Amino acid sequence: MFHSHPLLEKIVLAEQKIRSFVLQTPLHHSVPLSEITGAEVHLKMESEQYTNSFKIRGALNKIFSLSKEDRSKGVITSSTGNHAQGVAMSCMIAQCSGTIYLPKGVNSSKVEAIQRYPVEIVFGQGNALETELQAQNEAIVQGRPWISPYNDSDIIAGQGTIGVELKRQLANINNVLITVGGGGLISGIGLYMKAHFPDINIIGCQPTGSAAMYQCIRAGRILNVDHNETLSDGSAGDVEPGSITFPICQDFVDDYILVTEEEIKKAIQFMIEKHHKIVEGAAAVSVAGLLKQKEEFKASKTVVIICGANISSSALTKVLISK
Repeated sequence: MFHSHPLLEKIVLAEQKIRSFVLQTPLHHSVPLSEITGAEVHLKMESEQYTNSFKIRGALNKIFSLSKEDRSKGVITSSTGNHAQGVAMSCMIAQCSGTIYLPKGVNSSKVEAIQRYPVEIVFGQGNALETELQAQNEAIVQGRPWISPYNDSDIIAGQGTIGVELKRQLANINNVLITVGGGGLISGIGLYMKAHFPDINIIGCQPTGSAAMYQCIRAGRILNVDHNETLSDGSAGDVEPGSITFPICQDFVDDYILVTEEEIKKAIQFMIEKHHKIVEGAAAVSVAGLLKQKEEFKASKTVVIICGANISSSALTKVLISK
């Protein structure tokens, strides 16, 4: 099953396509986490990728995978966070036009970050979901390519290039902990790593208040899930009906760890105090998962994916003053 999956070749090709345009992010041995857990813990610092997030990998691979004709039409996407910046920078690299739909009330710092790139910003008339539906409809009406944040094989393949790097950087990995939102990141990494190391454990981490993929996997089908506000805004939200990430997660994710908002907050504080790294809530979820079930990782070689660093100053201030 692992070696025959059609996405495997796509991941290898994606790595070749985007290699010259993205960073091979560092893999840091975490002495503090290793001491606490009794494991050999390494942090894959996607927070130090361009746009401070892994998202550029999938976005760039998707745009590079478009035909010359489709690329010339310009792409459309909708996002409130890292995906928007990833698409915006990818448009600049690929020299194609792009339109980013943003919902009402989006943080001004996120708008400013996107405005650094030569893309058009359109503000939707509703919330994040309503704006996304509006953008998808516009893509159909205008006949332009839609860039999904996760529900696309080219996006998953791009995120899977992290697995290609991990294989080069470290041997004999036992566990990889990955924060899960729509499942694009864990699908790409999990599929690639399982193909090369069948005994590896791929572990999804989610906030207890917004654990859509976990709930869907438990139910055996994609369903709507109630969500609470979370510091892990980058992973929040439902799994899209019919998403190709769902069956991949069913096949390639071994276990899930759910963490509380307090545990996420402490993980952000931990990364600042022990590693002098600012990380976003979604990145802290995987660290919190490791700390929560540290006994299970004793005497193992474990990698934690630090998926991004785009936390707002207001959210970071709240985390720090609540210590």
